[in-house]
Amino acid sequence: MSSNMKNSSGNNKESQSDLNFDTLALHAGSEENFTQALVPPIFQTSVFELENVDMGAEFCAAHNPSEFYTRWGNPTISQAQKVLAQLEGAEAALLFSSGMGAISAALLGALDPGSHVVIHNSMYAGSTELVRGFFKKIGVEHTFVDATNLKEVESAVQENTSLIFIESPSNPVLGIIDLEAIADIGKHNSIKTAVDSTLASPYLQRPIELGFDIVLHSGTKYLGGHSDLTAGVLASSESFIQECWKYLKLFGACISPFEAWLLLRGVKTLPLRVQQQCNNAFALAKFLESLDEVERVYYPFLDSHPQKTLAERQMQAGGGMVSFELKGGKGISRRFVESLKVIRLAVSLGGVESIIQHPATMTHGMLSEEDLAASGISPGLLRCSVGIEDVEDLKRDIEQALR
Repeated sequence: MSSNMKNSSGNNKESQSDLNFDTLALHAGSEENFTQALVPPIFQTSVFELENVDMGAEFCAAHNPSEFYTRWGNPTISQAQKVLAQLEGAEAALLFSSGMGAISAALLGALDPGSHVVIHNSMYAGSTELVRGFFKKIGVEHTFVDATNLKEVESAVQENTSLIFIESPSNPVLGIIDLEAIADIGKHNSIKTAVDSTLASPYLQRPIELGFDIVLHSGTKYLGGHSDLTAGVLASSESFIQECWKYLKLFGACISPFEAWLLLRGVKTLPLRVQQQCNNAFALAKFLESLDEVERVYYPFLDSHPQKTLAERQMQAGGGMVSFELKGGKGISRRFVESLKVIRLAVSLGGVESIIQHPATMTHGMLSEEDLAASGISPGLLRCSVGIEDVEDLKRDIEQALR
């Protein structure tokens, strides 16, 4: 994929339809600006005055109005949604107060009691917990599969299957799934397809252009990019967004205007940040592979990655995440992360600063040993979100921590 990806959303103004992604990240949604301000204003209000009762009734019946009551809609939030839809090449998008809010609404929109979901067995633990907990409780069946094996996905499809739900790159072992092939399986069986594309961002891949129905992001990560907001993004068709907006409104997982404004600010530098993070991560992955203390490195663009060719076909670069295993297991890994000085020990990812975490005890700590093994998460696995620092400083930090 090239950074010269065109914007393909049918809702966009003609003046923006031929913009390359780097330019689109700066100017997307400008037609939604309600003032002449170069930087969009923050409509930090919970409620809007109505001219008459009929207007109130009209707004009450409307889908996702830009004014009325901020849980229904808000001009700042509406503009940010337009921006994200354009960046994904989608008809529409919805913003939520967290990534899990977006995932929950998407699953509620796609699944009914008695239906069935095929879900990748190595992805964000919150998604796994939601499917096997809440959705099982309301009568939704599920089958976990290794979605990198297309035959396994096809064989898991049942008559009542309504959704195939995957994550690519997957968290935390960075598996790459053939998005075009999964989309074809979905279309052939009249099943919706959803992908959590958080670890890639729309700068690196645009699943809707590859045939997917639903794209999800934790906007907290690369889209925001500065570790200062919490947000979720759902991009899809206009009709599916209308369905999911009902759940946003009723369950109240609405983003605040200020968080939406931070997201608007963050996406302007998305191409610059992510490209530098990709450059650093690739260099760091090759460096880690050269160290005797390292057992294995996971990075999509390394020759050692089993899906390297696929990753190069559907992603512009390998991403800003590097996972690796140290020789000696959990004890050595714990001492290593606690000895780092530049790379910080923390959960989350996608910010401009480098952070590292131990999945088996942190983000995926709620999983059983059997589930961890099925997800490919070893006791010594570490996941590093590489930032925009000078990569030589990151290498030196790793060397001193190993000592």
